[in-house]
Amino acid sequence: MNPALRGWRLAALVLLVVALIVLPFLVKNYRVFQFNLVLVYAIAVLGLNILTGYNGQISLGHGAFYAIGAYVAAALMNNAGWPYWATLPVAGLACFGLGFLMGFPALRLSGHYLALATYALGLAIPQLLKYRHLEGLTGGVQGIVLNKPDPPFSLRLFDQPLSADRWLYFVTLAVAALMFWLAWNLLRGRVGRALVAIRDHPIAAAAMGIDLPMFKSLTFGVSAAYTGVAGALGAVVVAFVSPDSFTILLSISLLVGVVVGGLASIWGAVFGAIFIQFIPNVADQISKAAPWAIYGAFLIGFMYLMPAGVMGLARRFGMRRRPDAAPLVPSQEAPPGG
Repeated sequence: MNPALRGWRLAALVLLVVALIVLPFLVKNYRVFQFNLVLVYAIAVLGLNILTGYNGQISLGHGAFYAIGAYVAAALMNNAGWPYWATLPVAGLACFGLGFLMGFPALRLSGHYLALATYALGLAIPQLLKYRHLEGLTGGVQGIVLNKPDPPFSLRLFDQPLSADRWLYFVTLAVAALMFWLAWNLLRGRVGRALVAIRDHPIAAAAMGIDLPMFKSLTFGVSAAYTGVAGALGAVVVAFVSPDSFTILLSISLLVGVVVGGLASIWGAVFGAIFIQFIPNVADQISKAAPWAIYGAFLIGFMYLMPAGVMGLARRFGMRRRPDAAPLVPSQEAPPGG
């Protein structure tokens, strides 16, 4: 890489880190709360993109893993007195196990059949959380109310205190950075190439020695683990969980985030999360009578202007700016990778 270009990238990275650190002290607490949810959704969208964008398995039930992660964290914090940070790996492991088991029946399903099977999972989990024999653990229809963790130290910046939401912003940002770094290392190497090979040419991938059943099951488990960690973080950020918070609309919203950000794109998860969090609010401000109609119009507009998602548009723009770039062909418009 050109040393000058490397220097510019390093400077841009430093500026981005500084901006992310200062950002929560420039806005009010509610806006910080929204930024926290953007980071949470980004982790969940990234997890679903690993499954759908890279491996080609369509899921309409990832809201179930989000709910399981949230309830694992809430139950451990409320019933066992665990610190919030210790619940995150447990939620991830629990969802990894469930996702891995879900991956085995998914081996016999593909396309819309797999989508319907996962859709059934997304419908079933909220009802199971209301089951009366589990009320002592899940709180039933009333859910579980949590306390937001207090920051471990005092700090003021730009005359704004380090509140609970601002502290959670930094915790969520650190977890999101770790999850994105892990995904980057996982998907940019041999594993990522194997997943894309299974997605595009499963017979050829099997002929090359790739273990399709194991890779598909592990991918489902890793994807569910990411979503479970996001659910646990979401429970801590919102400080409340209830079955009605995890309807099938959540699963569909996560899939919308994947498509808007860009399939097979690591960093597209951030743009998908921004869409999930802010566009419904914008639609509600435009029309109180028909917010979902406005939301649908936004979604249609995004798909018309950016059929390959935000990162697909960024790739096309970047290729056109390169003087030595070859013309894009359809198979190159969405290359695997961030």
